[in-house]
Order: sequence, then C-alpha cells, then structure tokens
Amino acid sequence: MRELASFSKYKTKKGEFWKFQFYSGIDPKTGKRRLTTRRGFKTKKEAQLVAEELEKQVRSGIFQNNDLTYEEVYKEWWVTHVKTIKLSTQSRKNSLFNNHILPRFGKIKLRDITRAYCQEAIDDIFDDLQNHNTTKDVKIQANLVFKYALKQDYIERNPMEHVVIPKKEEDFLAREDERNYWKKDEVRHFLNLVKENYYHYHHYIMFYLLIYTGMRKGELFALEWDDIDLISKTIRINKTLFFKDGKEYIQTTKKASSTRTISISDHDVKLLKKWKLRQKELFLEKGIRKEIQYVLCRDDLRPLRLITPNEVLNSYIDRYNLHKINVHGLRHTHASLLFEAGANIKEVQARLGHKDVQTTMNVYTHVTEYTSQKTADTFQKFMESE
Repeated sequence: MRELASFSKYKTKKGEFWKFQFYSGIDPKTGKRRLTTRRGFKTKKEAQLVAEELEKQVRSGIFQNNDLTYEEVYKEWWVTHVKTIKLSTQSRKNSLFNNHILPRFGKIKLRDITRAYCQEAIDDIFDDLQNHNTTKDVKIQANLVFKYALKQDYIERNPMEHVVIPKKEEDFLAREDERNYWKKDEVRHFLNLVKENYYHYHHYIMFYLLIYTGMRKGELFALEWDDIDLISKTIRINKTLFFKDGKEYIQTTKKASSTRTISISDHDVKLLKKWKLRQKELFLEKGIRKEIQYVLCRDDLRPLRLITPNEVLNSYIDRYNLHKINVHGLRHTHASLLFEAGANIKEVQARLGHKDVQTTMNVYTHVTEYTSQKTADTFQKFMESE
C-alpha cells in the first residue's frame, strides 16, 4: 500500500482528522497519473482500512472515480463504519442492505442514480414491507452510503435527499384494532390468566416485569439478580441480550440513555423476593445447586430465548380472545399507564431510556382517551365549584 497511498493529519474547527492521497491509475485524457484524496477519518487506522479497500479495486482494475457503483462505495464505507457499531446492530444492518438496498442499488453507478429512482426504490420497498418504520430505516441506511460518497466527492449531490416514505391510507386512521397497548383492566385480566398457570409461574414474572418496568425484552432477559437492590428498591438496567447465529450474546445497552436505574414499588419487591426463593426451590428440585445468575432463565441457567414472550403472549391472545398487541406493546402499555397515573413526559422518557424526548412524545401520544376525559372532568368540576 505504501507505493499507492500517503497519509497525513489535518485540523478543522471540529478537531483533528486523517486523510490520504493515492494514485488510482492513469488518466486516459491527459496521460498523467491520477491523484485521488480521501479525508475525514478519525484515526489513521480508519484511513488505512479504506485505502486498502481502494487498493484492491485499483489492482483488480475496477476503480474509476466516475464509474463507481453503489456497492463498491458501500464496501468502502462499511470497512470503517462496522468498527463503530455493535454486533447486534451489524446483523440488523447487514439484513437491510442484503435484502433491500443492495438488490436495488448495488450494481448501478452512483452517477446514474437519480432522485426519481431513489423515490421509486423506496416506494417499491414499502410495497414489499408494508411497514413505514422499517422502510424509514432502510432509507436511513441507504442514505449513509450516499452521504459518504458526497463527503468523498464521488457525487455532487445526494439523490436520496427529499425522498419521502409513503404511508398506507389506514395509517392515518387511529383504529381501535390497531391499538398496540392494553388498558388497565386488560392488563389485570391478562396477568390474572397467566398467574393461574402454576407450572409456568416464570411466565407471570416475565410479563409482570415487562409491563410494570417498561423494560425491553432483551434488557429483561439480561437482568441479573445483582442488578436488583431490594433494599433501595431499584433495578439497574445496563445490558441487553441478543441472538446471532443461534448463540446468545450479552452486551451493554445500545445507547447511553438506555443505561438507567429505575425505582420499583413495595409490591414489586415483595414479588421479586418471593420469586427468587421459588426459583431456587425449583432448581433444587431438579438437582441444580449452582448460583442462579439471571432473574429469568432456562433449565441450563442460560437466559430465556428472545422468542419466548412472543410465543406465550400470542398463545394467550388466541386462547382467550384478548385485544391483539405484540411484546413491544407491553412497553407501550407501561408508558400509557404512567401517563394515566400522572407522570410527565420527562419522567416517562427517563424510565423507558429514550435518548430523545421527542421519541417519547411521538410514540405515546396515543394515550389520550383516558387522560382527555379526565382533563374534561377536572375542568367541569372546577367550573362548577364556588
């Protein structure tokens, strides 16, 4: 690589960065060696990784600034981007690129990708997925490559800018059958049903904690007894569980805001003490005397499978004809009930671990049916008072 690239550090208002220059062949028009510059790297190592990728392209004869395909730039961008994200995020992004983005953009030269084509591709992806949020994520990931190309002067403008994500007509309607949370009486009914199953009491604990703490299921399944302080009545949430290639991994929560300590009630403490004792007794009956690490685990002491709450929840919904929600809807339920109980936006944001308060407001503005009526009643009582 030394004969092709040279590296140097430079300063901007935002700090110090690395750049490199390399000879990418002979310009057919001038007959002179063609010098190309790449800049904006946080470390020399990042610059070297990209330079190595470009060297491969030069040596294989596929590198030409004006003829780069989306996939070639994607590979160049990915070698540094992958170093900045967690394994679970890598898996998700790989899926989006391999299944949706590269099949539509990969073989097309960047210079030939227009805004109209990007809009057509996003419309096509939405037609396949019928999901606004996933389509939005696809657009965000595809756009990262275009932004990188713009930064490296591969393109003069970003064709993904101003591309809009379509919505289904029914998305504009707040239909009752699409309500992805339970009301208070529905929660009570569901938990009573689960509690009745003595031989699967851990299911009751699982759903109780999901609903009463608002934890994500990955956070709950990574929860250890050491994370719970029954004296100060707090739970420390600082890691999450995810599966990749059939294996489970525990990693720190994906964002700093997701690391949080939440308070629990006296009733929660009493329930957890009872469960800890019962859990130990259950394992002793099976001849297992090892220390139990996780609050919820399988017979081999490993965390529960992430699919477990989905399967159990769906079975109860089908069997008892309950209002249909998904597991993430239990988190929505927690927020809904917090709002009904009088908690403010900031309190709900902190408890759920949302980085941006707008996320809390966007996701949970559906909680108006009860609170709106309560507000109206309060106003009426005030006006009638002397």
